[in-house]
Amino acid sequence: MSINVVHQAYRFALDPTPAQERDLASHCGAARFAYNWALAVVKANLDQRQAERSYNTGEDALTPVLGWSLPALRRLWNQAKPQVAPWWRECSKEAFNTGLERVARGLKNWSDSRNGKRAGRKMGFPRFKSKRRAGLSCRFTTGTIRVEPDRHHVTLPRVGSIKTHESTRKLARRIEAGTARILSATVRFSAGRWSVSFTCEVQRTQRTPAHPDSVIGVDLGVNHLAVLSSGEMIANPKHLKQALRKLRRTSRALSRKTGPDRRTGARPSRRWHKANQARNKVHHQVVGLRRDGIHKLTTRLARGHGVIVVEDLNVAGMLRNRKLARSIADAGFAEIRRQLDYKTLWNGGQLHVADRWYPSSKACSGCGEVKAKLPLQVRTFTCTACGLTLDRDHNAALNLKQQVARSGRETVNGRGADRKTGPGPAGGREALIPHQKSGQDGNRPLATADCK
Repeated sequence: MSINVVHQAYRFALDPTPAQERDLASHCGAARFAYNWALAVVKANLDQRQAERSYNTGEDALTPVLGWSLPALRRLWNQAKPQVAPWWRECSKEAFNTGLERVARGLKNWSDSRNGKRAGRKMGFPRFKSKRRAGLSCRFTTGTIRVEPDRHHVTLPRVGSIKTHESTRKLARRIEAGTARILSATVRFSAGRWSVSFTCEVQRTQRTPAHPDSVIGVDLGVNHLAVLSSGEMIANPKHLKQALRKLRRTSRALSRKTGPDRRTGARPSRRWHKANQARNKVHHQVVGLRRDGIHKLTTRLARGHGVIVVEDLNVAGMLRNRKLARSIADAGFAEIRRQLDYKTLWNGGQLHVADRWYPSSKACSGCGEVKAKLPLQVRTFTCTACGLTLDRDHNAALNLKQQVARSGRETVNGRGADRKTGPGPAGGREALIPHQKSGQDGNRPLATADCK
């Protein structure tokens, strides 16, 4: 029996006392203060060096550059904290370390993005955090961090023992058995409630799927959240669409209240805060329902099948289609892919990612003939070569399943995009068609991604 060591988070809702709520908010505020202070120091140094360059000052004569690594920022903070934050003893050092670590990570991402060391879209320079708009969160990595034996309390540095809203038995049992070790704890205020998330090093026993030899293709879409190669169609609950009416009503109520105004410095009224909480509650309910549905779907697939095949969807590109952006975002394609990635590992299965340009919708699952065009409004696939007629989504799922049987391996880079065009007839037929912008006629990339 093999053992996998993974990093897993356990999140629990908290029921702190009013005094503990003030302590938690104070720690989160200290993290925000340290973040803004460190960012201001680094920005002032960069601006000073830039101004000196504008005066034709030599590089050797410029103001020395400040290091923005976490150890360097810690040294600067320890020197300056008696003057800039004489109250620093009221909070744990982990609160200030949280803010400094976020600045160091943000500056590194910005620098790597500028120098071409970071893939993806360009990262902007870190911004200052507003006291009234920034989220409340703080991370603890040292000190007393534990789950109490009664399974209804957790202990955090400087805050003490806090009652949990739910039982912590899932994590407590693993800690007692020696199969889990707490690495850090992050407290966060969201949806009107405090919660704590424990990042743990967990020893998980290697599982075997119920059908280890089963290969199933999963085609994601909008009309149906997922269509399986077995023919099963998972309905798309469209939680955001169902909540739009209530969301519009709460938003209109909020707009009639006296809210914050940056130009005049006016503060929001109590009724504005109450209306804002009512609107945010709708958003949180949608997020919770979507998360619950996706977890149930991905868990069932990972535990039931040995090999799962999905497409490498260009979700960022699909969201540029203003007619489908809301529906695509509501479906949560990226979250499904992310959960399948680690759940197949936990359950002893494999996740195969089809090439982004693989024509799963336009290829016939019976004979392999590839259509030159297949608009999105055509929901039934009909092959002109062999006469096969079946649902478009089911045909795409069957093609995904058959691709693993043909290739017998995962793609080189793990994303499924190690080649631009698919194998076989896909290249020859589509090369004759002039390239057009995404989404104009449903050929690229929306048809490839099956944005149904």
